Amino acid sequence: MAEPTYTRRGAFAYGDLVQLTDAKGKLYTITLVEGKSFHTHRGAIDHDAIVGLPQGSVLMGSGGAAFLALKPLLDDFVLSMPRGAAVIYPKDSARIVGLAGLGPGSRVAEAGVGSGALTCSLLRAVGPTGHVYSYERREEFAAVATKNVDRWFGTIPEHWTLALGDLADTLDERGLDAVILDMLAPWECLAAVAASLAPGGVLVGYVATTTQMSKLVEFMRVSGDWTEPRAEESLIRTWHLDGLSVRPDHRMIGHSGFLVAARRLAPGAVLPTRRRRPAPGAYGEDYTGPGAATEPGAILEHAVELAVEPAVEHAGTTESG
Repeated sequence: MAEPTYTRRGAFAYGDLVQLTDAKGKLYTITLVEGKSFHTHRGAIDHDAIVGLPQGSVLMGSGGAAFLALKPLLDDFVLSMPRGAAVIYPKDSARIVGLAGLGPGSRVAEAGVGSGALTCSLLRAVGPTGHVYSYERREEFAAVATKNVDRWFGTIPEHWTLALGDLADTLDERGLDAVILDMLAPWECLAAVAASLAPGGVLVGYVATTTQMSKLVEFMRVSGDWTEPRAEESLIRTWHLDGLSVRPDHRMIGHSGFLVAARRLAPGAVLPTRRRRPAPGAYGEDYTGPGAATEPGAILEHAVELAVEPAVEHAGTTESG
């Protein structure tokens, strides 16, 4: 197996990924091939001229423009990779790896695979002693993801399995450490995910809208298989740095998606009743969510029950609303 791109060190060699950056900060990612040239409107650079140079070298194109040459980081590669579906941004991939508690030897499943951005992060996190099981319903997306993973790692990692189909129907792995759901209706897969996760395993759902987030959380609560879900989003604001002109940039990477995370309860375990009052009207007569649909009135009755419970002491603070 070829050495993965992200562990390569030393001078550039044929087969390496190279990130070329022009004076305006635009990134170009190429693979070094003997005898080929990279062409832009600012001029051409021969691949042969890059081979043997150390990282951080500056090359002049045929048009006189300068290009900085480095081996790309995964963040840079993801933002410039060919796309079939929208990619999960690096800021969210990093949080998913952290929320799922992934490390060398972990076994994780994901659906869907999209363009392979998250897949690369998962494969790197679990390492060759772990395994990533990817499920994708659309063949064209799976093909794009496969090419991107192959290009980043320099080969198809042996610890990756990609299957075409719906995770709810095809997931048969057991004892998984985590499952990541990036799909329109992740609540439809909750039963299959619960069966595949080991007790204490982590489910992370990546959804784009507040309605998806709310529906996923309520279905998880009704199922009784999960710890109380938590939800978050990540925002990144870069800064302009120019002498004494130090200020936030006018543009930022704002909302990209919501992350909902929870852990698998042991079979037969019953989660302690939440001792937190629901927001007024959260489960009123207009509520038509999962609890109301499957057990009419159950969620509302539970909310009323919670509202009359006394505040309790917890970790040195009083929760009263």
